[in-house]
Amino acid sequence: MSQDTPATLRRTAEEGARLAGRILADRFLGERTIEYKGGIDLVTDADRASEEALLAFIRERHPTHAILAEESGASEGTNHLRWLVDPLDGTTNYAHRVPHFCVSVAVEGPGGVLAGAVYDPMLDELFSAARGEGGTLNGRPLRASNVATLHEALLCTGFPYDVRERPEGPVGLFNRFILRAQGMRRTGSAAMDLAYVAAGRFDGFFEFGLKPWDIAAGSLLVEEAGGVIRHVTGAPFSVLRGDVIAAAPALAPELLAEAKRFVDDLGWKPKG
Repeated sequence: MSQDTPATLRRTAEEGARLAGRILADRFLGERTIEYKGGIDLVTDADRASEEALLAFIRERHPTHAILAEESGASEGTNHLRWLVDPLDGTTNYAHRVPHFCVSVAVEGPGGVLAGAVYDPMLDELFSAARGEGGTLNGRPLRASNVATLHEALLCTGFPYDVRERPEGPVGLFNRFILRAQGMRRTGSAAMDLAYVAAGRFDGFFEFGLKPWDIAAGSLLVEEAGGVIRHVTGAPFSVLRGDVIAAAPALAPELLAEAKRFVDDLGWKPKG
């Protein structure tokens, strides 16, 4: 069997995410080294240990594939496929011993994300999907919620590391939605937020300033669960652009329309 089928790629993502997640869980209550990559952007020794093990696992399984990882950057391959790896999404939570974080692993080809997994080691929840084959949570099918109006919707969001310098997008849209939605949550892990939209736990999600490794796996989970994922302008989704809005299918028209009105009213232009 080819090592590049969606099913095989999905298994690699699942097994790699579990492997990296065990490292995070084992170190969670221990001493840790914390460094700052930016003003409020952290990295810990656990990030690096998780990524090292995960990259070694992927390279053993798929030695010709390229990899883009949060901590070590890009490595080229001789194949048309590329892995997008976040060894610890929710580092600030982890550094403060808040047990809400995950490993996110995805693989993309010329046509988009093919397979991915998001693993929460503290709850032992594995969300995974392969393009055209649906998504699952610990083997059970994922399905986005049936919520159809903002009045009924529980939304989630996050704030980018440059929010102090560029607050107009994230804070402006937060203020717009908090007055219309049933409730709003800010959990600290974009990958988990997208997985929760796919599972029907959250009805919608939006965030700015995200990186490909933050959103690749989660975007596929949302799509394969029947949800909708776009950019805040309504443009088709790409992992290369950091502003993201995702929603349950019946809620998506209202959520996207509100986001578009915000963009038009403010004259705001997305960055990157």
